[in-house]
Amino acid sequence: MLVSLIMTHSYSHITDTMQKQAAVNIDRKIGKTDAMMPEQESTPMQGLKPPVSDFKPFVGKVRKPGTGCVTMINDHLYEGRFTPTDADGKRISKNIYALTRQECEEKLAELIVQMKAEIKSEKDRRKSEQESA
Repeated sequence: MLVSLIMTHSYSHITDTMQKQAAVNIDRKIGKTDAMMPEQESTPMQGLKPPVSDFKPFVGKVRKPGTGCVTMINDHLYEGRFTPTDADGKRISKNIYALTRQECEEKLAELIVQMKAEIKSEKDRRKSEQESA
């Protein structure tokens, strides 16, 4: 009965070998027999290692923060998007479009420089207004 309880509650991490060892231990202690572990049948493939494969995981392209993103909209159009936080703390979204990815990257870089300069000048203007007031 105890053996049937062990067999009915099988967990995913218990292997067949573990179950056989448990059954042998139960037979030795409860049944007072000299039970032995059954010999495993050796198969020709058992000693061989699986062939080594050239596994290469997919590495997604992750851009650094503050560099915007470039997306292919369709076969002939790319969109560059940059969303900075302005002087008020609001997020403004700016988009540019180009026919090639490289052209889009160049336009996006120009847009980022321009937007950062505008935001910096607005912050400086507000800071000078607060100091003079």
